Amino acid sequence: MIEIPITPPLTLFSEDEKLFYDMVCDFAKEKIKPIVRKMDDESCIDPSIIPQLFELGLMGIEIPEKHGGSETNFFMSILAIEALSSVDPSIAVVVDVQNTLVNNAFLQWGSEELKDKYFSQLASEKIGAYALSEAGSGSDAFALATKAEDKGDHYELNGRKMWTTNGNEAEIFIIFANLNPDAGYKGITAFVVEKEFEGFSVGKKEDKLGIRASSTCELLLDNCKVPKENVLGEIGKGYKVAMETLNEGRIGIGAQMVGLAQGVFDYGLQYTKEREQFGKPISSFQGLQFQLAQAATELEAARLMVYNAARLKEAGKTFIKEAAMAKLFSSQLAQKIASLMVEVLGGYGFTREYPVEKFYRDSKIGTIYEGTSNMQLQTIAKELLKD
Repeated sequence: MIEIPITPPLTLFSEDEKLFYDMVCDFAKEKIKPIVRKMDDESCIDPSIIPQLFELGLMGIEIPEKHGGSETNFFMSILAIEALSSVDPSIAVVVDVQNTLVNNAFLQWGSEELKDKYFSQLASEKIGAYALSEAGSGSDAFALATKAEDKGDHYELNGRKMWTTNGNEAEIFIIFANLNPDAGYKGITAFVVEKEFEGFSVGKKEDKLGIRASSTCELLLDNCKVPKENVLGEIGKGYKVAMETLNEGRIGIGAQMVGLAQGVFDYGLQYTKEREQFGKPISSFQGLQFQLAQAATELEAARLMVYNAARLKEAGKTFIKEAAMAKLFSSQLAQKIASLMVEVLGGYGFTREYPVEKFYRDSKIGTIYEGTSNMQLQTIAKELLKD
């Protein structure tokens, strides 16, 4: 098996950010890389990995120090996701959902009581999940059928959620339900649900093409009792919580796809230097050199798009269009580069013995979750055509 260094980002960032990125890369290479294939085969995260993610502070990157978090910034989350994805996108998406969706939702919409109650848990030991999609509401997210009912001293949720990342490992869930169906999407409300709440259970775990170690599950709500204080944000403002959080989440998916593309590119590039045909390394053939040069150029462009969207978010600027562009382009590019490297390795690339096959399978999800490519195009066009 080829041993290669993980290529760090070529763009400039602060010394602290560089040190953090290198630290996560080293962790990924030393602790995750040796068991990537095993986790993929078993469709399960090795139990030793999750505690280490918490110990490194990767599960509470923006959570305030007073709650046990690292209290850094959104860009650090993006760097962590990118670095992990260069070795295993399955582990990266666990960190991604925790930081860009769950923790970010609490940061922006959580009451002080909810932050006090849940941040220390999310920073130290408990995984979070974000449940919006249903069998009949994917791209049309606000067609959700899960209902909430005010029972006086608590809310009661009934319905079924689908495609919930981290569903098997999570203990804290942000679940969207409609408290006033007559009001349409303006009845949608976000609730914080604990795994142990009465009436809540985790259903089927999906058997997926890629990112197999990451669990994707259905959630079952059967008269699930939720305390009144566990409304996240305002009643009837769940649609706003969902959209604003997903805009940030798309930058995380962009980082995941950039990291994946970098990981498979690095492997394939090293292979071209060692594989000989017609008496010389295949990297000496101009036809292949041009393909590598094109891929490297587009990869750097994707990285810059992701970083730009993240910096805009941090600066409090509008970033909806930039996030959609970054997610669209990086997910398409990840598939393109992974496919190229399968071809570069030839027959070897088509076998499970080499990592490019797994990267290729993992890359497909980038064009689907947290908004399909068509939805990103729609968002970009809408932003472009604003008066």
